[in-house]
Amino acid sequence: MDQHQPDNANQNWERQALEHLLLENLKETRKARRWKAVFRILTLIVFVGAILAVFDFHLPGRGMGAEKHTALVTLEGEISSSSMANALDINSSLTAAFENENSAGVVLRINSPGGSPVQAGMMNDEIHRLRKLYPSKPLYVVVEDICASGGYYVAVAGDQILVDKASLVGSIGVIMEGFGFTGLMDKLGVTRRMITAGFNKGMMDPFSKENPQQVEMIKTMIDEIHQQFIAVVKAGRGDRLKETPEMFSGRVWNGEQAIKIGLVDGYGTVESVARDVFKAPDILDYTIKENFAERVAKRFGAEVGAAAGKTLIKTPNLQ
Repeated sequence: MDQHQPDNANQNWERQALEHLLLENLKETRKARRWKAVFRILTLIVFVGAILAVFDFHLPGRGMGAEKHTALVTLEGEISSSSMANALDINSSLTAAFENENSAGVVLRINSPGGSPVQAGMMNDEIHRLRKLYPSKPLYVVVEDICASGGYYVAVAGDQILVDKASLVGSIGVIMEGFGFTGLMDKLGVTRRMITAGFNKGMMDPFSKENPQQVEMIKTMIDEIHQQFIAVVKAGRGDRLKETPEMFSGRVWNGEQAIKIGLVDGYGTVESVARDVFKAPDILDYTIKENFAERVAKRFGAEVGAAAGKTLIKTPNLQ
């Protein structure tokens, strides 16, 4: 018996040691698996967050407050179909702002030098439609640095237009620009060869001499657009407008001057309107943002073509 005791004790010790080793290994394996799972979850969260941040997805209900609030839509930059200040996005943002029953009112913040009369006209029409559809929900326009030309075309559709004393307002006019290279071509001995079907097809070609008849046609066209602009301003401002000889000349006024002649109504900011007028200091931004993919596509695609086209001839602009 005594001879077998050391062997048994040795075997028991080895067994216990092996069991302990296996148990510790199992604990380490389980711990490693838990940390691996945690790491994978954190990686997924970071990845999803990065995708949302980079591509700026607009999730359903984003900006749709459950409590009373002031709805904000921002119109910034040149107004055109290829910019962030386009009618489709701005009108969609305004529609969402009006439709939410918890929005006490809508503030359209404008910081724009103008742009396309078509895009500006579409925004103006949509604001009038929404105001008729939701007569109890006011729309105030707040001007930051500038609200000129096409920007002002949009602004006059609002109930009130508020500015800073140094804001720039006005520029009620129409411009169509281009370049002429005929003198340089004569010096270089370059001849323009252009074949068209239709007498006016090459109108405003920068490499051909101006045709007086075509120039007169263009003047007539932009004069008509100018009169349309003036009619929209008069309809929007009504009796508040104190018309002067320079009012529709394309001149720009500062905020203080604009108040005196009735182009705008007074001073104010987004915050002051939300707090003092709408009595809803919580502000939610409904503006549709341009995502990363759209910016890349625009920069390397459409903008290249648009820039090339603008170099040759510009369409009428409210600027």
